[in-house]
Amino acid sequence: MRKQNTAMPVLHISKRTSLPLYKAWAIRAVAILLALVVCAVVTTALTGLNPLGVFKAMFDGAFGTQRKIWILGQNVAILLCVSLAVTPAFKMRFWNIGGEGQILVGGLATAACMILLGDKVPNWLLIVMMILSSCLAGAIWGGIPAICKAKWNTNETLFTLMMNYVATQLVAFFVIVWEVPKGAGKIGIINQDTHAGWLPQIGSYKYLLNILIVAVLTVIMYFYLTRSKQGYEIAVVGESEKTARYVGIKVEKVIVRTMMISGGICGLAGLLLVGGTDHTITTTISGGRGFTAVMVAWLAKFNPLVMVLTSLLLVFLSRGASEITTIYALNHSFGDILTGIILFFIIGSEFFIGYRLSFLKNEQKEGKGNV
Repeated sequence: MRKQNTAMPVLHISKRTSLPLYKAWAIRAVAILLALVVCAVVTTALTGLNPLGVFKAMFDGAFGTQRKIWILGQNVAILLCVSLAVTPAFKMRFWNIGGEGQILVGGLATAACMILLGDKVPNWLLIVMMILSSCLAGAIWGGIPAICKAKWNTNETLFTLMMNYVATQLVAFFVIVWEVPKGAGKIGIINQDTHAGWLPQIGSYKYLLNILIVAVLTVIMYFYLTRSKQGYEIAVVGESEKTARYVGIKVEKVIVRTMMISGGICGLAGLLLVGGTDHTITTTISGGRGFTAVMVAWLAKFNPLVMVLTSLLLVFLSRGASEITTIYALNHSFGDILTGIILFFIIGSEFFIGYRLSFLKNEQKEGKGNV
């Protein structure tokens, strides 16, 4: 009797050892083109609008005027600043989800200096005190969960997330304490007449100082993570705590130090928001950047220079989505749908960059046997 064994086609997934840079960016470019095609189909099917007109509106929403370009640059700078802050912690595999809270306490410390000391010290000294207090407040807020993780191995994800709620309530409390006028439920513009504590403006460019500060910080963070001893220790701890201990690295010290740096930079972002652009403090001043920064850092694979592009992409999509909902009187959810489609393809492309798909051919083997 003839016995037949049939092997079905098999999809084999294997991790790539390396991929040339141009091929990786080619895959990302193809993913973006496919995303635009899908967005065009969805736009036509759901709204009947010309997709090219929708894409043009998205572009105009971000780059349509000089003012829009400066606002885009400011939003990119703040998001990039927060992304740079969470990157050392994530590279160490400390899941810092507390960026929101660290921004808030940094902004709260800045507002406290502006309100309580605005008419008591020279402006240059006030700004120095704002910088120190905001970074210190953020560092303490980041250091608390780090110390608990280092000593008692607490869950840093839940800890940092809960710290966000505590920070929000702290800000809400002081908003009531400092509200102007009483009963308004908000502080309003701080030192509107004297501009005490307002970060200086470079020429006629309102947001240029913020952009320059974050640009310098980006370069510093790149060299810190890739060229410094502490950056090396962060990478080793992230790869294996056992290996780090074996080579003599004090893991607990690295955890606390790195998280205080992370929180301090988030506090700096709070300073840039309160002292540089908004000149007030609210519970929503961070605008969800602490969570968005996680995606920015992950998409850039923790490379500070690449984060400039990923931050620009996410801010562009956000502003473009708002523009099309305004121009075409569409529900804001439609803009979020298009943003989600584009991000889905971009994130999906990272899988094909990191892994290879191989289709094994169907092989048929025949054998003979007697029964």
